[in-house]
Amino acid sequence: MHLRKIQDADVAGKKVLLRVDFNVSLENGRAKETFKIKAAKESLDYLLSKKAKVALLSYFGRPNGKVDPEFSMEQLVQDVEELLCVKIKFVSDCIGEKVKEAMEKLQEGEVLMLENARFYAGEDKNDEDLAKKMATGFEIFINDAFSQSHRNQSSITGITKFLLSYAGFHLQEEIAEMTIVKEHPVHPAVAIIGGAKIETKLPVIKFFEEKYDYILVGGKIANEAIDQKIEFSEKVILPIDFIDDRLDIGPKTLEKFEEIIATAKTIVWNGPTGKFEEEKYAVSSNEILEAVLASGAFTLIGGGETLELLERNAAMEKVDFVSTGGGAMLDYLGGSEMPGIEVLS
Repeated sequence: MHLRKIQDADVAGKKVLLRVDFNVSLENGRAKETFKIKAAKESLDYLLSKKAKVALLSYFGRPNGKVDPEFSMEQLVQDVEELLCVKIKFVSDCIGEKVKEAMEKLQEGEVLMLENARFYAGEDKNDEDLAKKMATGFEIFINDAFSQSHRNQSSITGITKFLLSYAGFHLQEEIAEMTIVKEHPVHPAVAIIGGAKIETKLPVIKFFEEKYDYILVGGKIANEAIDQKIEFSEKVILPIDFIDDRLDIGPKTLEKFEEIIATAKTIVWNGPTGKFEEEKYAVSSNEILEAVLASGAFTLIGGGETLELLERNAAMEKVDFVSTGGGAMLDYLGGSEMPGIEVLS
């Protein structure tokens, strides 16, 4: 796939709208998942080095198309300033005069953070009029939100109809790394799939059945697969024992999973293997992480809960590649459409 890339764009001195994914969970008013915010740093630093005037656009939570202070992007200003090492000027809208005025007043080294795109109901519907209003006053659009690029939304795809549009550095890196594990895995190749929603995981499990040697399935989706009597090939390893009311995989299953992981040369992991929010049921996820790190395999890990697991264990820097995508990662690997990427090719 040939992408239009940020490094090919004439951004010097231009007004640039940078689509990021700051849809993170909060704890005591601070971001729990800092990785998604840090992922925007390379593109932002590059734009600022070119004297571009930059506004950051994202959504946060599910405000259902209404203005709701609980979901305001303003809550993230301190975290974004600290993690990206820039001065943030918050704008209480993502379209209209407030944005225009803030851009005109923006000083060198400052960056705008626009209000939640989902405060407008048209965002999730890819409303063309909303996309046009988002684009107004800007000259270039950069998408650096791989984790949202499986969505057809005004701030991802609609806006590309009105602005010259390019892929940011992290988006490019995500695609490159995903392509390696999708098309050229070194064998033995092992996929670990956990979490919930079996319907969203089935396509990627089917993909891995074709390309990988083992698919280790845990979490709620393992329960759903067993209950629904879904048939898989012998490559798919379902749990043979559990802890309590199937809230974590049991010791026999964990031992089997660890034996397989130890042989791997490529590992892709998406989703915890138990209800890891409760420490009692995080045992398998934590031990599997230890086994993955000890394996020496090329490892790609993604998914919001899995990232939280990495951050809890201070393991972000120990993994070959960490994807910001959960659903986007699964869609890309499973062969589903990625509208936000396709409009940049």
